[in-house]
Amino acid sequence: MKKLTTLALFGGASLALAACGSSEDASTEATADTVEMPADEALEAVTDEPVEDAAATDADEDAGDATAAVTQETAEAAAEDAASVAAQVEAAAAEAEAAAAAVDSAADAAADAVDNVGQ
Repeated sequence: MKKLTTLALFGGASLALAACGSSEDASTEATADTVEMPADEALEAVTDEPVEDAAATDADEDAGDATAAVTQETAEAAAEDAASVAAQVEAAAAEAEAAAAAVDSAADAAADAVDNVGQ
């Protein structure tokens, strides 16, 4: 039973690989397509030059004033929030590991059941 299943899988894989082939003429030159090609084509018609945005530099100066307003209390509150989020992430990771172990156990049980049916 296992040999027949293995043979069927290899046969299916070889047919799928053959279906991906192409019957185009191999004598034509191949050019590699990259993600830059569509972007370059889209920007060919652009002739404008970049300009400086004065509002952007003003925002940077205002941001410096906002960072000075941080107090010890707000910093501690942010640290507590970060610790809470980290604990939630660790709990989620533990749940994911438990789920992965359950899936592995179920896969092993299914494989054992298939082996027992074939005997």
